[in-house]
Amino acid sequence: MSENLSLVVHGPGDIKLEKRPIPEPCPGEVLLKIHSVGICGSDVHYWQHGRIGDFIVKKPMVLGHEAAGTVHKLGEGVEHLKVGDRVSIEPGVPRENCEFSKIGRYNLSPTIFFCATPPDDGTLCRYYVHNASYCFKLPECVSYEEGAMIEPLSVGIHACRRGGVHMGQKVLIFGAGTIGLMNLLVAKSMGASPIVVVDMVQERLDMAKCMGASCVCKMEKNTCPREMASKVKTALCGMPDVTIECTGAEQCVQSGIYATKSGGVLVLIGLGNTNTTAPLIAVTTRELDVRGIFRYCNTWPTAINMLASQMVDVKPMITHRFPLDQAIEAFELVKKGTALKVIVQCEEPEKKEDPQANALEQCQQQCQQLLQQCQQQCQQMQKDQKEHCGRIGGGRS
Repeated sequence: MSENLSLVVHGPGDIKLEKRPIPEPCPGEVLLKIHSVGICGSDVHYWQHGRIGDFIVKKPMVLGHEAAGTVHKLGEGVEHLKVGDRVSIEPGVPRENCEFSKIGRYNLSPTIFFCATPPDDGTLCRYYVHNASYCFKLPECVSYEEGAMIEPLSVGIHACRRGGVHMGQKVLIFGAGTIGLMNLLVAKSMGASPIVVVDMVQERLDMAKCMGASCVCKMEKNTCPREMASKVKTALCGMPDVTIECTGAEQCVQSGIYATKSGGVLVLIGLGNTNTTAPLIAVTTRELDVRGIFRYCNTWPTAINMLASQMVDVKPMITHRFPLDQAIEAFELVKKGTALKVIVQCEEPEKKEDPQANALEQCQQQCQQLLQQCQQQCQQMQKDQKEHCGRIGGGRS
């Protein structure tokens, strides 16, 4: 078995590729050979700042939580999986049967294990151990890369569920990054229409349009929230029933409050400043429901079915791919903000045969054989010559 190359963050601005021991699965766990891992904004944030809110990197931590791979070894008691199964990994695993786990909202458990959230290691490595109950089989028609994309797709599923998105509703989405586009796909699959997407980057708005947005609106840094709300109203020919905010930017939160229809729902996904100024009078007087989103729960089977049935197509979001030994370069690209979704391919590359090297090796072997034959012939000739000389000398005497 090869070494376990891993991408490890040590603190702000400090990530390294390191060789770590290959772990052994405990009872109820599986050892996975990781294939594909998506880079998330949170991974980059831990690299750049060493923390997200109260989650602080205090010891070296393997990054990555959007992952899919192959079952390599079973821990004791695992019966629903077998070696060779292709799986997608749900990174959040409750450690205890707390009050939130009992009602199915295990994502809110204060003690939950979550890949690449301090102090828990993530999946950007060749081999990784995970709770078998949170490894979901992938059908043959769903690729490893799509399996890794189930994690951000799950954010969209959870947000649209929390927002109560359904057929015929007008939906507004702030942010056309991976999470915003996932919400677009999910809302569209649930029958919402029309859907408008807002962003500051024209290339991302173009992608949103290509992926099914009814219309798009470009926001500038100095756009007034009330003005943005007015633009959305014009684009939708009315106010949205549900607004999904994916950026965390104060400007977008405020715009979402002003834009949403009275009695509507504002879903907050983006993590911005600890304290955000918001026009709460507008929330109160227009009875807006503001609902937070923290990761997801009970979404993997739904996401797999959506991909297998081709209800959604996440492949266009993947813009770049890097091997694991170039993961640091991949992070540098994501930091620039020019990529949409970058996938790190963690499997050890197969050694390709080099025809020239093979020809050279064969030539060397042939030369070695000829040399041995020549040496044997020389030895035989010397032996024959000695015997001949001995016979001549004996005859003279």
